[in-house]
Amino acid sequence: MRRLSAALFFLAVAAPAQAEWTIVSADSEPGRGSISHRHVILENAGERADVDLAIFSTSSCTLRVIDNPSGHALAEVMSRATAVAGVNGGYFDPDFAPIGLRIIDREMIHPLVRARLLTGVLFASARGVQIVRAGEFTRRDVTMAIQCGPFLVDVGKQIRGLDNSRPARRTFAAVGTTGHAALGVCSDVTLAEMSGILSLPKLAGDVKVQRVLNLDGGSSSAFWFARAKGGAFSISEQKTIRDFVGIVPSR
Repeated sequence: MRRLSAALFFLAVAAPAQAEWTIVSADSEPGRGSISHRHVILENAGERADVDLAIFSTSSCTLRVIDNPSGHALAEVMSRATAVAGVNGGYFDPDFAPIGLRIIDREMIHPLVRARLLTGVLFASARGVQIVRAGEFTRRDVTMAIQCGPFLVDVGKQIRGLDNSRPARRTFAAVGTTGHAALGVCSDVTLAEMSGILSLPKLAGDVKVQRVLNLDGGSSSAFWFARAKGGAFSISEQKTIRDFVGIVPSR
């Protein structure tokens, strides 16, 4: 009986640590075209996280992978590319070579690889913007693709078993069920926390998040959004990045 009581006491004490993130506030501003910037503040047991999302309609905008072998900054590259928003891209090795699949303007820059971390592919085609498992990917009609991971949300639910020990700034791509998708960045959280945050209802407003893929994070994390009335909201990367994912108007 004493052991049972002790176990129950431990669970009661530990329970607050299992509390979920809750949305404290959310504000939106329009961008250029049918895109919006949503800034969300969340709290969990006294901790705070900030999420910025560039949400767009896949009927009027699409994604574009932009190679960056010369090492220019996100803000500069997005402005030159006439993009309306963008984030950093996927992983790269110490020699500045991409790790994982890259397709740019229908041309394969780097092939798909089989790796435990690189579990998903973000791509754009005539069918819109999608996120699939690496093993599900086919190249048919694909205009751009980038392989990264891990998956953070699938079928609207968080992924269990992700690392919960190393907080870092995170960037991600998301697709919803209403013809919308998003690129985003979050302040320092673990992968497990990021998964819980991105599966929250109303995080993206009326857009229900269906799948989310983690992009390169930490010091690579960067976010840029062109405001409707001029200027930009920008979170700069802290090191040179090999490639970017931009939101551009559909042609």
